[in-house]
Amino acid sequence: MPAPKFRVAICGGGISGLCLAVALSRYPNIQVDVYEATDRFKEIGAGVMIWARTWKILEQLGLGPAFSRIAHAPPDGSIGTGFDFRRSDQPQEGFTYHVVKMSYGCIRFYRVDFLDVFVDALPSGVAHFGMRLVSYSQKAGANEILLEFSNGTTGTCDLLAGCDGIKSSTRARLFKEAAERSGDVTLLKFIDPVWTGTIAYRGLIPVERLPPSHRSIANPMMYCGKSKHVVSYSISRGDVVNVVTFASEPESEGSPYSEDTGGTHCPQKELLDCYAGWEPEVEQLLSQIEKPTKWAIHHLKPLPFFVDGKVALLGDACHAMAPHEGAGAGQAIETNHERKDAFILAALLEHATHETIPFALEAYQHVRLPFANHVLKGSYGSGLMYEFNSEYGEDYKNLGPVIEKQWDWVEEPDPEKERLRALQYFKKLASRS
Repeated sequence: MPAPKFRVAICGGGISGLCLAVALSRYPNIQVDVYEATDRFKEIGAGVMIWARTWKILEQLGLGPAFSRIAHAPPDGSIGTGFDFRRSDQPQEGFTYHVVKMSYGCIRFYRVDFLDVFVDALPSGVAHFGMRLVSYSQKAGANEILLEFSNGTTGTCDLLAGCDGIKSSTRARLFKEAAERSGDVTLLKFIDPVWTGTIAYRGLIPVERLPPSHRSIANPMMYCGKSKHVVSYSISRGDVVNVVTFASEPESEGSPYSEDTGGTHCPQKELLDCYAGWEPEVEQLLSQIEKPTKWAIHHLKPLPFFVDGKVALLGDACHAMAPHEGAGAGQAIETNHERKDAFILAALLEHATHETIPFALEAYQHVRLPFANHVLKGSYGSGLMYEFNSEYGEDYKNLGPVIEKQWDWVEEPDPEKERLRALQYFKKLASRS
């Protein structure tokens, strides 16, 4: 077998890292290594929701049949729905004030099953466990990047893809190096995520524990109240209802959060007390969550860049956002954007050489950075709208259409158009060298 044209180190084995690894494994002249901090691939959260354009990417990767088998419904566009938005923070029955319709609808999965499809598609010998990236060294003029891992070992690569999540070590090193080179210490503010001021409670409910008429079984629901909202939708081929509730203090956005930030179990009473006095179907729904988990929702400040030399950030490492567009629950928006990152970067690397890697990464950033930051900011704004804390307040007539407008990104731009635009920009850069 001929030597690879270059070696890609992917740090982080979540959805973005595995999607990139599967995409690059189609090219035999690119060596791929995935370094995962834990002893196995695993995902936190329950629900994943994707849209038509993301489904096209999965099909191009040859994964359409595998994902079809685990979807809540056939991904053929026959389930053309979005979310029902209801005013629900009163003891009497609430009311629907807007329905977001989408031409293709949303395709929903259990997150563990979703990740397993990528794991099963990963070639053997690619994954390396118990290896969390601690730091890297990218010296000017050097051909290789030196990697340092938590187990004391080192490695080298020609391109480093930081897919290591919202607390990314890759991002921390990237902005520290950039601050040292430029003398601009303000770049250090982009290293750590910030609290959005929102707490979330999560839980799963077997569908047989709800009455057949409960809205959450058939339709994705958004139950809204002042500074709170509840998201629910079915997953796992319709056998389970995924529920995530949000309680916000918008004035606390950006302030420190002192408790454990994610995944701690809490008493059911804490959840029920938070939504006491809401309409009956919400109280009925939440009463079936016996062991809720509690999360502090963090996001990143919009990054000024997420590429430096031969290092690039993907997924939550570069655009972790509040989960208020696309699914609410399970950070599904992150999931859509992770695959878009991987799809665009893999397409560029197919055409790159060792010498043109920086141009490929610059083209990736040129296409992805503005769009990802736009949705990051929009997602936080959507959360304010759902909880009647935006400039539109409780003006349902104007609020509903504005919420729907926030979701325009779901159907545009087309991933193929983005791919072609990125390739065109890459070729333009390469021709100047």
